[in-house]
Amino acid sequence: MALPALFDRLRLPVIGSPLFIVSGPELVIAQCKAGIVGSFPALNARPQSQLDEWLHQITEELAAWNRDNPDRPAAPYAVNQIVHRSNDRLEADLTTCGKWQVPIVITSLGAQEQLNQAVHSWGGIALHDVINDRFAHKAIEKGADGLILVCTGAGGHAGQLSPFAFVQETRAWFDGPIALSGSIANGGAILAAQAMGADLAYIGSPFIATAEANAEADYKAGIVAGGASDIVYTNLFTGVHGNYLRQSIEAAGLDPDNLPESDPSKMNFGSGGNSKAKAWRDIWGSGQGIGAVREVQPVAAFVDRLDAEYRAAKARIAGLSDGGWSA
Repeated sequence: MALPALFDRLRLPVIGSPLFIVSGPELVIAQCKAGIVGSFPALNARPQSQLDEWLHQITEELAAWNRDNPDRPAAPYAVNQIVHRSNDRLEADLTTCGKWQVPIVITSLGAQEQLNQAVHSWGGIALHDVINDRFAHKAIEKGADGLILVCTGAGGHAGQLSPFAFVQETRAWFDGPIALSGSIANGGAILAAQAMGADLAYIGSPFIATAEANAEADYKAGIVAGGASDIVYTNLFTGVHGNYLRQSIEAAGLDPDNLPESDPSKMNFGSGGNSKAKAWRDIWGSGQGIGAVREVQPVAAFVDRLDAEYRAAKARIAGLSDGGWSA
């Protein structure tokens, strides 16, 4: 199945994933101008009225870019909605998204048929992120247009399935759009995601270490300095299992190797056990792919690097297909 037409404007098959606190208009606009989908969680706009201001800014700046750069139009943008009973802003945020006819809505932590119908009513598409095949089926049954497979090693609320297993199981019954998440941080990994059967790569943590990201300097430095062994998988901080930077857990006075379990029925987005640290603000989310992040740089420069690596990987694979793997 071909991707929806709005993805034709992509320079690379990449969605910049929504990053709680970190993603704002500056990051989204830079990602879209660079040729990849930029996204942000609706809950990042606080108070709720700020969401209208952000969508106005994004719409106007991307329209101006398109007028000035007809040969390089901006990629579409996306807004992430948390579909969970703890989110009392969902209805208001969805109404605001409808006002601005947001082209892509990414839903998380609950599939809702009514929400998908609302997105379709203004011509948008809905992508739902899932961590296993059961949730994937539920999302499509409730009208999602595509899936984001959140695999082991992804930042934030991550799953535990291998991308190889998850993609092949999903492709056995679903021929619609699939984005793959989990430790994708260079151009070769983007191509690998496509080779496995995904249409798009879903990249988050590397964008924390960009000039436009709304993240503390120490957080950005931690992404640059860190590697896969610096990531801790726990449900302590929100009630849902996720991946976090070890150094931020240690800075909160906690032992990353001896964290207690949280009650998964009490998802909270905030507490840090007995410490005063809060998830995302003090306890920093990160995926395992950050070993590929070498420096803090502008989004445009990072996407240029991804593009060069992607093209080099395609050339390398073309060489292998000519018999380069023979002994």
